[in-house]
Amino acid sequence: MKAFIFDLNGTMINDMPYHTKAWQSLLNDQLGGNFTWDEVKKQMYGKNPEVLVRMFGPDRFTLDEMNDLSYKKEERYQQEFLPQLALLPGLHEFLEAAHQQGIPMAIGSAAIPFNINFVLDNLNIRHYFKAIVSADDVVLSKPHPETFLKAAELLNTLPTDCIVFEDVPKGVEAADNAGMKSVVLTTTHQEDEFSQLTNILHFSPDFTDTYFTNLLAQ
Repeated sequence: MKAFIFDLNGTMINDMPYHTKAWQSLLNDQLGGNFTWDEVKKQMYGKNPEVLVRMFGPDRFTLDEMNDLSYKKEERYQQEFLPQLALLPGLHEFLEAAHQQGIPMAIGSAAIPFNINFVLDNLNIRHYFKAIVSADDVVLSKPHPETFLKAAELLNTLPTDCIVFEDVPKGVEAADNAGMKSVVLTTTHQEDEFSQLTNILHFSPDFTDTYFTNLLAQ
């Protein structure tokens, strides 16, 4: 493989419970919903306004209201998660080794730049990535392949030469729709939740197992 594309939340950092907590607080405490943890977790994919539409329908909020709520949710998340912010075990070593080998890398995430910058700058890892595709850079969210196809284009790499690192079925489906293989980090979902997808190379809880060393040796 000639390029690596990383989802961010749940893939590079184990922060999805903090997103779920921030969403549930916003949806229930501020917006009057009555959603369980599992109901919120199931809907946390794509852009933030899309989450609000799935939870409350298309007519509850204006786009400006949804954008404002999106930032409020991310501020809650960042405040809660910052003391715990860290890459998944083994990822820094993997990024450094891939960087030393000249493997181009990108981030392809449904997060807004506000959240991507929060991670990259607090962890000082921006220099590893030649391209960043955020929610603001695409029209169609995962599982549409636009995020990953745009990342491959920015890396000047064919989609079939990319490996996507993901943590959720919708993301792996997006990679499949882009013609890309995936490695799944099982921080958020169990292996059996990906059973319908056929483009998965490997499952792992983090980046410490020998698969990643072998991947760089290929």
